[in-house]
Amino acid sequence: MKNSIFSKNLIFFLIISSIFYTSYAQKNENIIVFSKTAGYRHQSIEAGILSIKKLGKEHHFNVKTTENSDVLISNLKDCKVVVFLNTTGDIFNKAQQKAFKKFITKGGGFVGIHAATDTENDWHWYNLLVGAYFESHPDPQEATINVIDKSHLATHFLDDKWIKFDEWYNFKNINPNINILMYLDESTYKGGENGENHPIAWFHKYKRGHAFYTGLGHNKESYTDKTFLKHILGGIKYAMGRGYSFK
Repeated sequence: MKNSIFSKNLIFFLIISSIFYTSYAQKNENIIVFSKTAGYRHQSIEAGILSIKKLGKEHHFNVKTTENSDVLISNLKDCKVVVFLNTTGDIFNKAQQKAFKKFITKGGGFVGIHAATDTENDWHWYNLLVGAYFESHPDPQEATINVIDKSHLATHFLDDKWIKFDEWYNFKNINPNINILMYLDESTYKGGENGENHPIAWFHKYKRGHAFYTGLGHNKESYTDKTFLKHILGGIKYAMGRGYSFK
């Protein structure tokens, strides 16, 4: 009889805890997917938005979307992470830059996907945040990625080598303080210009915020690739401040 009462109480506790956690997450873990383009516009943006919204529903965080810089800035106070989804060009004025800088400095999270490194090219502070700037790229093709840190939330599920089709960026102005998760093996494709140490995904603590970037995500097919989406989810969780290590 006592065991039965204990079991019922335990079930009740777990249900209440689940409801409380979901409510807390929905109230406090809001992310904004920002996809403004002042340059090249990737055709995969809409697919990316849909997939990140789906991740939010499955993992209990709210996803708002906008391509309006004023809307983004006005919502930062209720936001935990901003995802720059294939943004390009000069997307902020000086006042917006100041507000976004304040968001990160106070502990806000940042996730950059693919063309986020082709954004705000004249703003040194942003260069340090995103981790590098886009330099060039060859035609999309299959390449091998060497996963060098498998303890991170964004990589723990990957094999040592990840073979993927994408558009592979060459980078300049690489922040020496980033923590690299994956390198491209330039011997496995044509057009690489960063040499043996060609980072393609990384993270770092910046001011009080957490920043994650992946160079993957050019094509629509990436956003139906469960492995890639798990990679993105890990980056979002890291940017939320849920820790670095999966272990």
